[in-house]
Amino acid sequence: MSKRNMLGVGLCTAIFIGGFWMSGGLAVYWNLAAFLIVVAGLFAALFMSYPFERIRTAFLVARSVYTRKQPTPDDIVRVLLELSVKSRVEGVLSLEAIRQKIGDEFLRGAVAFLVDNYKERDIREFLNTEMSFFQDRRQQSERVFQTMAKAAPAFGVAGSVIGLIGMLSGINDTQALVSSIPVAFISTLYGVVISNLILAPIAESINFNTNAEMLNQKLIMEGIIAIAKEQNSHRLEKKLTSFLSPDERAGKTELLKAITKKYITRQRAANERVAQKTRDAAEPKPFNDAVPMPQPMEMPSPGRLHMSPLARAV
Repeated sequence: MSKRNMLGVGLCTAIFIGGFWMSGGLAVYWNLAAFLIVVAGLFAALFMSYPFERIRTAFLVARSVYTRKQPTPDDIVRVLLELSVKSRVEGVLSLEAIRQKIGDEFLRGAVAFLVDNYKERDIREFLNTEMSFFQDRRQQSERVFQTMAKAAPAFGVAGSVIGLIGMLSGINDTQALVSSIPVAFISTLYGVVISNLILAPIAESINFNTNAEMLNQKLIMEGIIAIAKEQNSHRLEKKLTSFLSPDERAGKTELLKAITKKYITRQRAANERVAQKTRDAAEPKPFNDAVPMPQPMEMPSPGRLHMSPLARAV
């Protein structure tokens, strides 16, 4: 979630709660019995509907949707253009060095297919299969929150019925009547608010995030296949920018030129270093015919030091 979204959520929630406060105070709208009826009934229905692992996965997905920053299609295009230029200038095998540095798992796997020289048909088949199962898993997590959003108002109504029954059963008891009225009305409020303010937006956020990631994955697949087919980088740039909105397409030609210049300059510098090493190795080394003179060596003796026989001979 972006900072603007967080600011909007905080501001609107504060105004929403302020409306309760201005209409009688927050304490009037708090009732533990009504809250427990709605929440306990909601989770009981949830555990009857899905396995525990699926529920746990759904909540983990919801957390990642709101906490993990997702790359934009513009970011993906930048990476793919750089991979294209690097593969054409330095060779496809050079992509192995940067594959491990890629944070996106789908893109990292696609680059591995490219480095391993898979055919276009195989790359498309593998990536389409991964995309299909990714979408299915996300839809299952989305369905968990949709089920909760549908069930919450119903348990709010159940709480209201429970409160009304308590009112009728204690119609001659003022204390029982006073304690049952809040349950009858507030439980419905809890069910509606939990459903429409929390659960339904989470389900919709998962759906939106899934569609956005699917677009990124389609973009990656088409880019990797184009690189595998050794398409010209300018053709790749035109193809990838078709996935972007008109506002995001500006500047991609200049970006491609800058990336191409960077890698060509780097390759020329590497070639120059190799050529310099070759020239240094081919140059003949000067022959030194000077014979080093033997140096005198001192031999220790019990009494005094004597020069070595070689030193005396010299």
